[in-house]
Amino acid sequence: MAKRILLFLAINFLVVMTISFVLNVLNVRPYLNAHGLDYQSLMIFCLIWGMGGAFISLALSRVMAKWLMGVEIIDPNTHDAEKQRLLKTVYALATQAGLKVMPQVGIFNSFEVNAFATGPTKKRALVAVSSGLLQKMGQKELEGVLGHEITHITNGDMVTMTLLQGIVNAFVMFLARILAYIVSGMGKRQQGSNSISMSYILLVYVFEILFMILGSILLAWFSRGKEFRADAGGAKLAGKEKMIAALEALQAQTQVDPRTEKPAYAAMKISSHKKRSPFLMLFATHPPLEERIKKLRLL
Repeated sequence: MAKRILLFLAINFLVVMTISFVLNVLNVRPYLNAHGLDYQSLMIFCLIWGMGGAFISLALSRVMAKWLMGVEIIDPNTHDAEKQRLLKTVYALATQAGLKVMPQVGIFNSFEVNAFATGPTKKRALVAVSSGLLQKMGQKELEGVLGHEITHITNGDMVTMTLLQGIVNAFVMFLARILAYIVSGMGKRQQGSNSISMSYILLVYVFEILFMILGSILLAWFSRGKEFRADAGGAKLAGKEKMIAALEALQAQTQVDPRTEKPAYAAMKISSHKKRSPFLMLFATHPPLEERIKKLRLL
């Protein structure tokens, strides 16, 4: 727990220092001044903060995954038969998918049957599976799961989601500050006063929360789409029946590791076992497994 807290604090410090440095280098002026709201400065400010934080998180995604989930990276020269089987399966699928640099392969200790892929680029990717998955899945299902994860890498899903998250962040910040400026009445004040009212600050927080909820629905919708695309890619790499068998095996599992339900990790998993109401499905990063299986059967 102490390591995770330190990692969280270190990453946030790095993000703040890096973005502050960029803002100073670009000489971005305060967007609120004696003449009112400077839209150009506000736009640059929001883009740098919105995109910067998202891409720094992407750059550190492999390190964060290893720390948060305790992923043990497999040595390619290992003599462990099970680890060698996992390595060979990943490398065979990655080669078939056209990856020129093999991803790192790791195992994390969890009773939950799951796997994920992450990394800032195709050349710096990580594929990790749970110890529970290795214990409960056969080779056929394992190939389906790994085909799905390799497809996430070849599709560049990590970069795409980061770019979309950054754009949403920037729009949320931009629109929240404009509306707060208008609603708080700051725009009607006499020019020459650049004091920031408490109502403006509170309204910024309120509008950011509202817009982030809407943004989360958009991000979740896109995430569900990429899961369908990864299933289709996994079916092409490993075979349709193996991909269906993998999803059916996941469907039969009911155990959930609380660590994997954290938002930072949940979106990376191959599936989510949570049952959701139709409204909460708007915020789900994964489609129901039965829908994914049905769609695969129609391919």
